[in-house]
Amino acid sequence: MSTNDHQTGPDVAEAPRELANAVPEAGLLGRVIQALGIIFAIGILCSAGILFFEVIMRYVFNRPTTWAHETVIMLNAAAFAFGGLFVAAQDKHIRVVLLYNTLSSRARRVVDVCISLVCAASCGMFAWASWQGVKRSLWTPQGEFRLETSGSAWNPPFPGLIKAFLFFVLVALTVQFLILAYNHARKAPTND
Repeated sequence: MSTNDHQTGPDVAEAPRELANAVPEAGLLGRVIQALGIIFAIGILCSAGILFFEVIMRYVFNRPTTWAHETVIMLNAAAFAFGGLFVAAQDKHIRVVLLYNTLSSRARRVVDVCISLVCAASCGMFAWASWQGVKRSLWTPQGEFRLETSGSAWNPPFPGLIKAFLFFVLVALTVQFLILAYNHARKAPTND
């Protein structure tokens, strides 16, 4: 008896590809989000390379950099913020599957719509709250454009950029959840 005799789903070689795709209900926005995910994955790899470079510079050459730590923090913050959007496009957000799996397909559809609408409302409120911080980090009280900087010796504009990025991610999350709610609502239930 081979190990594949117990499988009920797709071939093992196909499973990772299937797991990495946006659900059809995510629409075009979900497919765009999935395509952009590679950029943030590369950013995490770059941050690991930067940390390795910093360790070599600090402990081998005794010449630490002024930019490595803040760059790594910025790259990882962007990846983590985008991660929520990436997961929403896959419709893999947290749900209590112990209860969810016991529901009929019609009840699951209703629950999916409700969850998506609650998530959209939450993300919309978070986006509005985020905008309050973005206004302060991108403009002076006099209305002049100025990116908030870190205040360190290098002083990059990463705090302002991350706050603006988080705002855009939250807006995109709101739209993504509305798309999911709409597409879940119009999807025909399967027979159980």
